[in-house]
Amino acid sequence: MSATPDDPARPARRPLLTAALAAPLAAAVGTGTATPAAARGRTRPTVVLVHGAFADASGWNGVVERLQRRGHTVLAPANPLRGLSSDAEYLRTFLSTVPGPLVLVGHSYGGAVITNAATGNPHVTALVYAAAYALDEGESVAAANSLGGGHSDVVDNLVLRPYPGGGDQDADAYVDPAQFRRIFAGDLPERQVAVMAATQRPGVLSSLVEPSGPPAWRSIPSWYVVATRDGLIPVPAQFAMAERAGATARKVRSSHVVMTSHPDEVTDVVLDAAGR
Repeated sequence: MSATPDDPARPARRPLLTAALAAPLAAAVGTGTATPAAARGRTRPTVVLVHGAFADASGWNGVVERLQRRGHTVLAPANPLRGLSSDAEYLRTFLSTVPGPLVLVGHSYGGAVITNAATGNPHVTALVYAAAYALDEGESVAAANSLGGGHSDVVDNLVLRPYPGGGDQDADAYVDPAQFRRIFAGDLPERQVAVMAATQRPGVLSSLVEPSGPPAWRSIPSWYVVATRDGLIPVPAQFAMAERAGATARKVRSSHVVMTSHPDEVTDVVLDAAGR
């Protein structure tokens, strides 16, 4: 015999959010800021690390460990990789929940995201670009690759796969695993690179040509780590973006994943930006 909706023996339907969860969520959404007790009175900036396409936040692990040993609070959110304006809005909303001053660090496409997300945010005290796109207003990732006379063949080595909602106008883009080491991570062990190639997160193809908004580097002090053995962002383009942004630049003999292969050097630059 099945229970009816009025059957007292039938357990009541559990609400989607319990009262214990709903109250803090409402408070955080209502104020735009979640303030843990441990964060009150903090003067050091929180360091927010933003990964790019074909990667995930684990690429920052070495930098995270080193910053934490120095006593810094570090966050490395997952970049949705669904388009520049969308990703920047996601990060902008994420930042609204973090109290106190902020240092934003972007790798690769993550640089384009922090360039847009930090604009107008008075809490961002510094930007760090680690082999990243420091785009100007109206510029796209694809266009930036030609700055300084540079050229990247990454577009010619992408594997495209459809995704729900993308239709025939867009696709998820992955770096061809056969070319991943050459383009992305030439100074890491082959076994590690094979795992990275197999687990890469795709970015939507349209993000390569989406124009950027007003750049935060016009008003926020910037640092730039130039990876001089980069196979994805041409080295001349990196120098051109660093110079245009007025960034303090440091050269590192590294592949594109400079934060993974040279975490000491990247951490040192982040510490400079954070005031040590």
